Amino acid sequence: MTKITVRASRAYDVCIGKGLLSHAGALAAAVLSPCRVLILTDDHVAPLYADVLAASLRAAGFVPEIYTVPHGETSKSLSALGTLLEHLAEHHYTRADALFALGGGVVGDLGGFCASVYLRGIPFVQIPTTLLACVDSSVGGKTAINLDAGKNMAGAFYQPHLVICDPDTLSTLPPEVLADGCAEIVKYAVIGDKELFSMLQRGVCPADERIITRCVQSKRDIVERDEQDTGVRRLLNLGHTIAHAAEMLSDFEISHGKAVAMGTVTIMRAAVAHGLCPKDDLAALIALTQQLGLPTECPYSTPEIAAAALSDKKRSKNTLTLVLPYGIGACQLCDLPADKLQAFLEAR
Repeated sequence: MTKITVRASRAYDVCIGKGLLSHAGALAAAVLSPCRVLILTDDHVAPLYADVLAASLRAAGFVPEIYTVPHGETSKSLSALGTLLEHLAEHHYTRADALFALGGGVVGDLGGFCASVYLRGIPFVQIPTTLLACVDSSVGGKTAINLDAGKNMAGAFYQPHLVICDPDTLSTLPPEVLADGCAEIVKYAVIGDKELFSMLQRGVCPADERIITRCVQSKRDIVERDEQDTGVRRLLNLGHTIAHAAEMLSDFEISHGKAVAMGTVTIMRAAVAHGLCPKDDLAALIALTQQLGLPTECPYSTPEIAAAALSDKKRSKNTLTLVLPYGIGACQLCDLPADKLQAFLEAR
């Protein structure tokens, strides 16, 4: 087992290792007193892993209850949050109890936000079961739900008490869901890890524990420097302004990982057009993205993307903060007037 400590407003460990799900109770007991636990999961994950987690928790003295939501972005909504909060209240969960999020990014985001606001905060444990959640969304304390106006528009910074990452759970993922996580791994590589990029080019399995550990360490380093996302942490938004716009335009038919892949390639194309990034690096990014089964072309026009991006939460007044790649492993933040985004992306 690999243990990575994140020293944020609440220090916690990220435990990574095969077979850890069946030991989740013992790991949780090291940081939480035995209590009632609401296991939040979705209808895809519940039949596979909820009973395993519940049994492990019972063996460690916890009293678990399984609460299942529909899979997909529709569960990151005000109505889903309200129903979950009412359930906790009606069943008399207290501040001494805990919420465990077992699933991908949707479950983790919904569960984390719920834990942050119920009784002004109850203990929260992340147990990611998708590659995307393992390498990115389960670490760092960003929790959120979507509003009609945009993705992740209501949320809180709320660090978990523990993250348990068992790569064995990734073996049941469909190829397209595994590919979604690859997009976030490529993001880390382009931001600042050329060796990670090379590992992926050489065909190292993205679900390999070494890859997951490398990404979590990168995120740990950034979060510790900028927990509240006001500076260097914004580098983790590479491709995300375009990605969130594409997700919204598709009514979330385009998955987050595929949208991030589109967004990363699109922003590097613009950087090349403006003379900021070498063409060879763009060619390498496109080749790797395609190798990993991810799209490199956005199905929406630049005017559509620019208009949708106006609702992005990274916008400040009339300015958007873009992450511009100057090459593989080298990115910088750039503030751009929102009305200049379309022209910037259309440059050839």
